[in-house]
Amino acid sequence: MSGLRLRNGGGRPEVQAAHIKPVEQKGSDSVRNGLALSGTLHWMFDRGLISVAEDCETILVSRNKVLGEVVDRLLRPNQRLCLPRDPRDAPHPENLRWHRENVFGRVLTDEQAPWE
Repeated sequence: MSGLRLRNGGGRPEVQAAHIKPVEQKGSDSVRNGLALSGTLHWMFDRGLISVAEDCETILVSRNKVLGEVVDRLLRPNQRLCLPRDPRDAPHPENLRWHRENVFGRVLTDEQAPWE
């Protein structure tokens, strides 16, 4: 989502594997049920602040909860996913649909936005 390829001092990628549909909700550990995200984007994805549209490429942002300047700093300018070379490794559309319908845009009740 960010397009960044960050590496730590040891040369290892600074990336987290985010489940699209959590294992607790009967999601699998398949690569097709995952996204490689930075820690901040992983947090935002898990809380429904961002998701992926039906086209499986466009990044959706809950604009009433995420400031424009946050979007500008964290997401690629075209707000499209960086997809794997092999389409068999791309996020599965059904997992992305599940996330849009069950997580994206939900009301955050117990946490304050990190920029407040």
